[in-house]
Amino acid sequence: MTIPMSKRARQIKPFLAMELMERAKELEAAGRDVIYLCLGEPDFPTPPAILAATGQALAEGATSYTHSLGLLELRQEICRHYLEKYGVEIVPEQVMVSAGTSPLMLLLFSALLEEGDELILTDPGYACYPGFVSFSGGVPVLLKTAAEDGFQPRLDQVEALLSERTRGLLINSPSNPAGSVLDGDRMFELTRLPCPIISDEIYHGLTYEGEEHSILEFTDNAFVLGGFSKAYAMTGWRLGYLISPLECMRTLQTLHQNFLICANHFVQRAGIIALQQCEEDVAEMRAVYDKRRLELVARLKEMGLGVHFTPQGAFYVLADARHIDGDSQRLALDILEKTGVAVTPGIDFGAGAEGFLRFSYTRPFAEIVTALDRIASYLRRRGC
Repeated sequence: MTIPMSKRARQIKPFLAMELMERAKELEAAGRDVIYLCLGEPDFPTPPAILAATGQALAEGATSYTHSLGLLELRQEICRHYLEKYGVEIVPEQVMVSAGTSPLMLLLFSALLEEGDELILTDPGYACYPGFVSFSGGVPVLLKTAAEDGFQPRLDQVEALLSERTRGLLINSPSNPAGSVLDGDRMFELTRLPCPIISDEIYHGLTYEGEEHSILEFTDNAFVLGGFSKAYAMTGWRLGYLISPLECMRTLQTLHQNFLICANHFVQRAGIIALQQCEEDVAEMRAVYDKRRLELVARLKEMGLGVHFTPQGAFYVLADARHIDGDSQRLALDILEKTGVAVTPGIDFGAGAEGFLRFSYTRPFAEIVTALDRIASYLRRRGC
C-alpha cells in the first residue's frame, strides 16, 4: 500500500546545506579528511557559567513544565537586555520563549497568514524561510536584492511588491547567507511600510563592523525572533524567543500551549545566566570570528572569487563563483569530492545566489587556512 504524503509536505525542498553535510559525513566515515565550512555551527564550547547553571538547575529539579510563555525571570532578563542594548522598553508579557526560533517562525506565520496571504522575503535569504511560509499556508514573495546592497532590501523594492494580500516583510540582520548588517537609516525607512516587519535577530552579538540595530528601536509594529544558539554557542540547547506586539501575544501563546507547551525548564535557567554573566565570553568569541573573517575574505579574493562586499556580521562569506560554474550545487559537490572541503551552494538561499558559494568561518583558524589552500589548488587545476 502506498501512503500518500500531503501536498504541503511534499512542496518543501531539501535543505542543501544539510544534504551536503550528510555527503561529507559519508566521505569522512570512509576515511576522508573533511573540513566543514558549510554550516552555521559555532565551534566554541558553551560558556562554563551556562554549563554550571544547567547542572545546578538539574540538581534542583528544574525538569517540570514552565509557564507557556517561559520562565518569568528569563523573560525579564530579555527585557533588560533590550533596554540596555537598544534602549527599547518591552514587558515580559510580550516575550515568548520556545525551543529555538524555528518553531516560533512556524507559529508566527501560521498566526499571521490565511491561505494565500503573502510574506515578502529577500532573495537570497535563509534557506528555510520560504518553507515555513508555504507550510503555514502563505505565499513567499521573493524580493531579488543586489550585492552592492549587501543583499538587503530597499524600501522602493519592497513597495513594488506590496499587494492587498501582503501580511509582512521578513528581514534578517546580521544576515544569513551574506553577513550584511542593515544600518539604522535603512531599517527606519522600512518601518514606513503599511505592514508589520518580522526581524530575525538571531545573529545579534556577532557584528564586527558598524552597529547592529533592533527593529524595535524604530517601530512597535514588528515581531522579533532572537535566541541563544549563535552568540552563546548553544545551538543544540534549542532556546529562542519571540517578541510580539502585546495585542497578538494571546493568540500566539494559545498556539504555543497547544503545539509546543514550553521550552525545557533547565535550559531556560541556563538562558538566564547567559544574559547575566556571559557577555565577556561572547566578546572573546566575536574577536576570534573577526580574525577568521578577515583571513577568509582576503584569501577568497586572492583566488579570484568575487566578494562583492565584506560581511559585517554573523559568520558567513558569500562568494561569487559564477565564472567557474553557474551551477553552485554541482560546484560545491565537486569541491567536496576533490578537496574534502564542504561549502554550501548558493542556490540553497534562492535564485539570487545561484553561482555563489557560502563559506562559514565557524572552524579553527588553522582548519580554515588548510581548507583555503586545498580550494586554491583545486582552482589552479581547473585553470581558474
